[in-house]
Amino acid sequence: ELQQKVEETEVLKMELQMLETERVRLSLVEEKLWDVLQLLQQLRDLNISKRALGKILLSTLESCRDPQPGKAQLFKVLDTLQQELTACELLHKQPLEQAQSPRSLSNPLVISC
Repeated sequence: ELQQKVEETEVLKMELQMLETERVRLSLVEEKLWDVLQLLQQLRDLNISKRALGKILLSTLESCRDPQPGKAQLFKVLDTLQQELTACELLHKQPLEQAQSPRSLSNPLVISC
């Protein structure tokens, strides 16, 4: 009976370790998602075109074509998307009009390019 309790304890320890590993992995995925969403928000604020955003997404998916086992593929896609968004030129340069003087648009539906 004591041996059985020891074995059950070992099994529970292994399960706990697996849960902790999964928690850490999910935490990393959450951080990566948060970063990607912040970059997307910045690009939206800069009025990036849907076409340019589509090119970034397609480029990301194209570079992640080689299938990897399950969860590794998800993290690779997120990581690559973050790198693609971070490398976006729009995030690194301030539009000339905004640098000179901020202006309000008469029609809020008009997007300044």
